[in-house]
Amino acid sequence: MLDWLLAGDPSIRWQALDALTSAAPEEVASARATVAHEGWGARLLAEQDDDGRWAGALYSPKWTSTTYTLLLLERLGLPSDDPRAQRGCAVVWDAASRWDGGLNLALSLREPEVCITGLLVHLAARFGRRDERVDDAVRFLLAHQLGDGGWNCESIRRGSRHGSFHTSIIVLEALTAYAAADGAVPVEDPLARGREFFLAHSLYRSHRTGEVIDRSFTRFPFPPQWHFDVLRGLEHFAAVGAATDPRLEDAVSVVRSARRPDGRWPVHRGYPGREWFRMEQRGPSRWATLRALRVLRWWDGSDAR
Repeated sequence: MLDWLLAGDPSIRWQALDALTSAAPEEVASARATVAHEGWGARLLAEQDDDGRWAGALYSPKWTSTTYTLLLLERLGLPSDDPRAQRGCAVVWDAASRWDGGLNLALSLREPEVCITGLLVHLAARFGRRDERVDDAVRFLLAHQLGDGGWNCESIRRGSRHGSFHTSIIVLEALTAYAAADGAVPVEDPLARGREFFLAHSLYRSHRTGEVIDRSFTRFPFPPQWHFDVLRGLEHFAAVGAATDPRLEDAVSVVRSARRPDGRWPVHRGYPGREWFRMEQRGPSRWATLRALRVLRWWDGSDAR
C-alpha cells in the first residue's frame, strides 16, 4: 500500500512520506519541493496567465478560476514561498470587494460573503500574505460566528441562524491556517466553538433527530472544493491533533466502511464544473486512500497501514 502511494504524483508522495512513514523532515521537504516542478502542481502552475490569474477569472468559473486553482495548489502542498502562488494570491486579494473586513469576489453578490472571506484568509495564511486586511477579514469571520458555534454564508443574505456544514469547515480551516501562520488576532476560542458545532452533530447528523443531514456527506471526492464531507471534517480534527472524541466514532465508521477488500479507497465522483484535468480515473484512489489512512492513523493512535 505504501509503495503504491509513494509511486503516485509528487503531491501524494510527499504527504505519504510525511503522514505514514518516519522519513526525516529534510526528506519530506525535498519531496514536497518537487510539487512545483513535476506532476499536477507543475501543470497547474503552467496554466497561470501573464497577469497572475488563472482562466482569466477570479472566482468563477469553478473550478479553474484563480481562487480554486490556488486552493488546489495548496491542497497539493505547493510550498508557501512559491512566487507564482503568492502573485495569484495578491491578485485575488487586491480585486476583492471589502465591507468592514468582509470580502467578496462573486459578481452576483453585493455584500460580503463569509465563505469567500474564509477561502481568501486560508490562501493568505498558506501563501504568506500578511497585512491588516487579513486581520480585518479574520475579525469579520469571528463577528459572524453563530450562536451554535458554526458559520453560514446565508446569515448575511437571509438571516440564517444555524451553522452550515460547508461554510463552517471552510472557516475552521481558514482560522486554523491563520493561527499556524502566527496571525495577530486570537482565534482559539472561536475554533473550539466551531469544533464543538461539528461534535454536537456527530460531524454529519442532525442534532435533533440523529438523521444523516445529506448523504453526499458520506462520499469524499478530491478536491472537496467548498463542500463538506465526513473525511474532510475528520481531516480537520486530525490535523489539529484533537482528542478522539467518541462523538466522531460514527463518522470514522463511514470512512472505514468505504474501504475496499484490497485495502484501498475508491475514486468518488467529483463536483460538476470545469477542471484543468482529471487527476484520477475510476478505480482505486491514491487521494482517498492517503487521506483515509492519515485520519485512521490519528484515530487509532497507531500505524493504520
